[in-house]
Amino acid sequence: MKKTSHIGGTRAQVWKVLKMVIAIIMLIIYLFPFALVLVNSLKTKVTIVKHPLQLVDDKGLQWQNYQNAIDQMHFGRSFFNSLFVVGISVILLMLFASMAAWLFVRTDWAACKISFSLMLASMIVPFQVVMIPLISIYGAQFHMLNHRMTMVFINLGFGVSMCTFMCHGFIKGNIPVALEEAARIDGAGYHRTFFTIVLPLLKPILSTVAILEILSYWNDYLLPSMVFTRKEFYTLPLAIRTFYGEFSSDYGNIMAGLTLSVAPVILVYLILQKHVIGGIVAGAVK
Repeated sequence: MKKTSHIGGTRAQVWKVLKMVIAIIMLIIYLFPFALVLVNSLKTKVTIVKHPLQLVDDKGLQWQNYQNAIDQMHFGRSFFNSLFVVGISVILLMLFASMAAWLFVRTDWAACKISFSLMLASMIVPFQVVMIPLISIYGAQFHMLNHRMTMVFINLGFGVSMCTFMCHGFIKGNIPVALEEAARIDGAGYHRTFFTIVLPLLKPILSTVAILEILSYWNDYLLPSMVFTRKEFYTLPLAIRTFYGEFSSDYGNIMAGLTLSVAPVILVYLILQKHVIGGIVAGAVK
């Protein structure tokens, strides 16, 4: 019995080590492109083209690439545009989606069931199907292009269905009705019940929604490129286009611009990462 137990324990340890090795290999494969961007952001264009895997440029670290990126991208202005669009979009999205989900879960109205079904149905419609008509309406009919709030409204429209769906599952499976009933017995109305009882309990799923939508909106290029045609409204992904020429591109400055653009997102993820996994699991449909 002891020998069998020892063999079983050895196999378990070997399997554990094997899984760790596989995880490390997958991590290296996943992080390799990011490391390559960071390394090449400190090299000249010629070295990047000839020796993309070389760690240090023959002429030393090219910190000038970052200065060029900040100046030519108008980094401060572009960063503000991205921060404004993403920040307002995510805040409104979390607020409206959580309120709608709570209403759909706690009421038995036919209008709520129909609205929730339409939201779920809209999630299967590809963005490319409505892309051209949407921009034509906002541009030709309403003349609302080149406005930051236009981008906010579009983000809100495209993102509210998924966020409502995630909050709906979380509320249905993790927030007991007894808490809300106790609040109403104590004299709290619907608004106070939601903002003082329900909303604080939605922190895990809202953190997940926030990081997912921030990543999506911050890195979005296609939609802002159609809404913003003037340089003073460019977001960071659009501003990086400055370094792409008709016949050649300055890869060193492009890599530096990409590094500067992704740094804020990484910081946000590090702050909210402890809530992301728990929110995804807790918000699953049960």
